[in-house]
Amino acid sequence: MSMFLDTAIIEVKAGKGGDGMVAFRREKYVPDGGPAGGDGGRGGSVVLRVDEGLRTLMDFRFRRHFKAKPGENGMSKGMHGRGSEDLIIPVPQGTTIKDALTGKVLGDLIDQGQELVIAKGGRGGRGNTRFASPKNPAPEIAENGEPGDERKIELELKVLADVGLVGFPSVGKSTLLSVISAARPKIAAYHFTTLVPNLGMVHLPDARSYVVADLPGLIEGASSGVGLGTQFLKHIERTRVILHVIDMSAADGRDPFLDYQIINQELAQHNLRLLERPQIIVANKMDMPTSQENLAEFKEKLFADLDEFADQPKIFEISALTKQGLQALLSATADLLEITPEFPLYGEDELEEDEVYYGFNDADRGFEIDRNPDASWELSGEKLEKLFKMTNFDHDETIMRFARQLRSMGIDEALRLRGAKDGDLVHIGDFTFEFVD
Repeated sequence: MSMFLDTAIIEVKAGKGGDGMVAFRREKYVPDGGPAGGDGGRGGSVVLRVDEGLRTLMDFRFRRHFKAKPGENGMSKGMHGRGSEDLIIPVPQGTTIKDALTGKVLGDLIDQGQELVIAKGGRGGRGNTRFASPKNPAPEIAENGEPGDERKIELELKVLADVGLVGFPSVGKSTLLSVISAARPKIAAYHFTTLVPNLGMVHLPDARSYVVADLPGLIEGASSGVGLGTQFLKHIERTRVILHVIDMSAADGRDPFLDYQIINQELAQHNLRLLERPQIIVANKMDMPTSQENLAEFKEKLFADLDEFADQPKIFEISALTKQGLQALLSATADLLEITPEFPLYGEDELEEDEVYYGFNDADRGFEIDRNPDASWELSGEKLEKLFKMTNFDHDETIMRFARQLRSMGIDEALRLRGAKDGDLVHIGDFTFEFVD
């Protein structure tokens, strides 16, 4: 089983806020003590945090459910409950977070220690001390804690590397990585030897350094799912410079120029923005007898295919096996990196942000009304269900407050317009009450 995992779907649930308490001060020699119920504590949020020690999403293969702790309930004598600590989930650098249901991008974590609150903990419910007023100095009203956010998210790892090696299988990408860095990828004389991305750090004599990613070989149709294409094309997206490795020995009777065109076409079909990245053509296996002749033919086709005003791509002749021409290639790559900016994967308009709307939207009433087969009524809606969960039905005064809240939301009038009559049963989840006209 491969130890590299670059996608995972997990479910996260933030902690519920602690319940507020109904209590009264009863002490000797203290008449009319009044309300003394404390507030509940805040529930813990679920937070994703970048940990540079992680390289894959393997930790999420067997653990897919994460739940933060709830806040502590309020106590008597006006003591508030303790808030719960946030649940920190470490993820590797380069992790993109999406909503698994809508596909909306929630965040892109690339910096060490960067955090994203993916599920916010519920606030603590208020105790009866909060509801005291001159009109009602001893209220038996308290709130339950607010439910924490709950969502299913998709984690997608796109490796962080400055330079990406692309090309057909067996063109020498893994061999090149092994001789320019301390990485030891698997090297064998058959296609698709590389099954997972391999990273290596290149150090130059002038103290410059950069990270190179050796990606599994691409073939025609990779952007449509052929071979390992769609699984690993995404890892090229974070690179700033692409080294396009071509086998100039034309092994297996292949045409180097046709291979060059096919790979670029697959990059464009996967993500057109990949063509914005500067490319260096690496003519590999130049130690073979036919390579010089094939390179001359490749250049002739390449320059004939280019627009006369287009910049001619740089071509470096190397042999990864004999280490011929490597220093010139590595120095030119470092020079190109110095003048190449970062390519953000997502624009500001693509990242989901919390939007606050302060106007009145008549269409969004916060509830929906449905008629059941037994002629009873069913109330639903995010706002209504949240209000219901935060209502403490152990006290009559709290129930009356809930009824007033329903009336202020317009639910009574909406039921009346739908044809509800005195005595009809109305359901909110497991709770049932009679409609009173």
